[in-house]
Amino acid sequence: MTSEEFDAALPEEQPQRVDALTPAPLPLDFEAFYLSHVRLYLDYAESHLGDSDQAQELVHQVFSEIRGAWESLSTEGNPEGATWAVLRQAVGVQMREEDRRPSFIADGSMARALRASQDQMKLLDSSVGLYLAISELPPKQFDVVVLRYILGFETKKIAWFMGLSESVVDYHGRNGRERLRVQLGLPADPPRTRKGTA
Repeated sequence: MTSEEFDAALPEEQPQRVDALTPAPLPLDFEAFYLSHVRLYLDYAESHLGDSDQAQELVHQVFSEIRGAWESLSTEGNPEGATWAVLRQAVGVQMREEDRRPSFIADGSMARALRASQDQMKLLDSSVGLYLAISELPPKQFDVVVLRYILGFETKKIAWFMGLSESVVDYHGRNGRERLRVQLGLPADPPRTRKGTA
């Protein structure tokens, strides 16, 4: 059999059909990232937007953007911080487009959650003044205060989500609390005494 006869005997290759409705499989590391971050991203977006559907749409767009840049994001030194910045920027753009402050200022459920944590924060002044003051904190202090006191996340988890060390998260939390205390005109915490000293 000649090579021409052999080639003629082979069935013609059919081009593989690609179904446009079937999404391409996601890389496993991206899937793991999505599953471990989606709840926090939704909570953060909803605390600002005040609407679950709007938050879901925004977070879907954020994860689409992250997916598009996943190869470069996943190989850089701080993918957590880089992806957090994508979420934060998207929320900020939406808030500016709607020309409004974060929803937790007026939303009853967020307001109740914050009031419940006011004892920890030592901020017992007007709740509306408190919420406005929180919304004016510098970005990292704002994120830590919202994540810790409004959404109830622990330092370790906040550090992981934001791509920061736990000590840096605590630093931003302390500075945020102090800035709020000064802005609201509250007294300073009494100095702590060591056990065993008078």
